[in-house]
Amino acid sequence: MSTGKLDKSNLPSRHVTEGASRAPHRSYFYAMGLTDEEIHQPFVGVATCWNEAAPCNIALNRQAQSVKIGVKQARGTPREFTTITVTDGIAMGHEGMRSSLASRDAITDTVELTMRGHCYDALVGLAGCDKSLPGMMMAMVRLNVPSVFIYGGSILPGRLDGRDVTVQDVFEAVGQHQAGNLSDEALAVLERVACPSAGACGGQFTANTMACVSEAIGLALPNSSGAPAPYESRDQYGVASGQAVMKLLELGIRPRDIVTRKALENAARVVACTGGSTNAGLHLPAIAHEAGIDFNLFDVCEIFKETPYFVDMKPGGQYVAKDLYEAGGVPVVMKELRKIGLIHEDCMTVTGRTMGEELDLIEREADGRVIHPAATPLTETGGVVGLKGNLAPEGAIVKVAGMTPEQQVFTGPARVFECEEDAFEAVKDRAYAEGEVIVIRNEGPKGGPGMREMLSTTSALSGQGMGKKVALITDGRFSGATRGFCVGHVGPEAAVGGPIGLLQDGDMITIDAITGELSVALTDAELETRRKAWKGPRETIYATGALWKYAQLVGPAVDGAVTHPGGAKEKHVYADL
Repeated sequence: MSTGKLDKSNLPSRHVTEGASRAPHRSYFYAMGLTDEEIHQPFVGVATCWNEAAPCNIALNRQAQSVKIGVKQARGTPREFTTITVTDGIAMGHEGMRSSLASRDAITDTVELTMRGHCYDALVGLAGCDKSLPGMMMAMVRLNVPSVFIYGGSILPGRLDGRDVTVQDVFEAVGQHQAGNLSDEALAVLERVACPSAGACGGQFTANTMACVSEAIGLALPNSSGAPAPYESRDQYGVASGQAVMKLLELGIRPRDIVTRKALENAARVVACTGGSTNAGLHLPAIAHEAGIDFNLFDVCEIFKETPYFVDMKPGGQYVAKDLYEAGGVPVVMKELRKIGLIHEDCMTVTGRTMGEELDLIEREADGRVIHPAATPLTETGGVVGLKGNLAPEGAIVKVAGMTPEQQVFTGPARVFECEEDAFEAVKDRAYAEGEVIVIRNEGPKGGPGMREMLSTTSALSGQGMGKKVALITDGRFSGATRGFCVGHVGPEAAVGGPIGLLQDGDMITIDAITGELSVALTDAELETRRKAWKGPRETIYATGALWKYAQLVGPAVDGAVTHPGGAKEKHVYADL
């Protein structure tokens, strides 16, 4: 905790609180009930993605109050504000999903604009749903003011017939229902019990994956991501986060002191060993981009390839975030990685101590149930694998957690669909055959626009019992809850003339997650002939508005689907203005 009054002469808030010329500005603060002392203390932005869209965000408003208590205790002045979030579970399977990935960058932009406009000196960011986590962390790195991230916490698992259930089970139940294997009544019961509390989806889907990243990368307090949203202990982490950001302000430790190449590698290790979401392959490069660090999908996947998978989490495994928390959480996972020499210990964290110093404090060991010893993993390589080949020169990514080696190789004829809706209708009508590779194109960052997730389609396949009998590739994305042999982020995307846009029904496609291959049995000459005959990108209905703007700005998935030049091109850092 900060022990004394901080000098504001070099902090951004001096522009709105100090000197006679700022009397009009100070009058606004008096209008909001601030005292003279509070006005002349450092201003800390407390940013949340609170809304009433979904359970992952609903508790953030309350949790922000505990953060503000911690800031005040450490002699700072908290200023709460909110930003948007689009919740994937609600947006899934329709046009709304196009807004999801675009919301990540909008969150970053709006946090930046709020911080800049009001000259806040530090930031505590609370986020609950998939894209809000990386969006908030990207803002921290971009602004480079002392910052602490805190996750809103996961949902508690539902219980049905003596077993834990999650929203993943509900999505897959839709496929069972379509196949005639689940009644209307049984589906109605499941949907009512699967999500019993506030919090983000409980498996190692994108939200919990990025929550683990927040700790592993050093931007969140150790073990702060683990407690489920309803737990009162989350308030303690909120208070501690508020105190911690004031200590960072005092010490002059900033996000770019924390988010280094080594820290990004630590984060990628944790994604791999927990069987985390393929979306980390987008978000880690995007966070790196804000710091001007060159760290793309291939770098992420190289780390995945070298990292054992030893944390048994849904969707590939058995357990949910609550179970990981009770087994000791991310600190115990990282302690296991350290035992096999896969953690950079000299990385700084928001505690003001290094990662190695933090791990020295961890007494708990792997329980052998949720967290297996890293020396005896579930599989020798990570739960997420990168692919490359003549069908994906810019790479692709697939989650293989829970799959046997035999299930990680697939060759079959292409069944091509021009969008997710066409594929979903075909799956619903069983208009596909065992052994085929379902291709969904025109769903990339530009071509979608928005790089939609395909959970409705993949869950329907799993629900029909076909998840292991067909494969699926797309230039779009997959939910962290997706299972089965599903390859996403295929690049270049169809909209820019990538090979996936040149495929025809019947082309023989090979996916080999063991060797890292994604290829089509066509020669370079055959691909070039098709490229010359290509008629250009598929026209979308988005000719104006936010998604049109996003499509103009967004870059390729291999680099994180980012929308601006990033830290390498900046001419100033906000924190130093």
